[in-house]
Amino acid sequence: MSSAAVQIQRINWQATLPIRHTVLWPAKPIDFCQVAGDAEALHFGALHSGQLVAVASIFIDGQQARLRKFAALPAYQGRGIGSTLLRHILDTLHTHSITYFWCDARATATTFYERFGMQVEGPRFYKADVAYFKMSKLL
Repeated sequence: MSSAAVQIQRINWQATLPIRHTVLWPAKPIDFCQVAGDAEALHFGALHSGQLVAVASIFIDGQQARLRKFAALPAYQGRGIGSTLLRHILDTLHTHSITYFWCDARATATTFYERFGMQVEGPRFYKADVAYFKMSKLL
């Protein structure tokens, strides 16, 4: 799939919940997928043929930006949509004077983030029995 077939746009936090729930925490109630600060964060969506297929949220604190709740619907994973979305976010952060970008990456996704120059920072840890690593990058 070409990245031209995907449109990236800002969305409201409520629009992120169905995809967060479906992809990240399907066994939990949908309210589990809302996080503190959602109302103040920047939220981005990737649309394919007008359908929201991937979401990501950015929480800014001074010159730091944290990526949270990054998810693509299963039928759209592995098609470059997440990469297109993350590239757009990184480009956007350069206009916000952000110098440090980080996330808690699922252990299964570290290779994906490494392709964007992010590095593991610290030991593996767990959230709800899922293994994670903190990953970061200087911008």
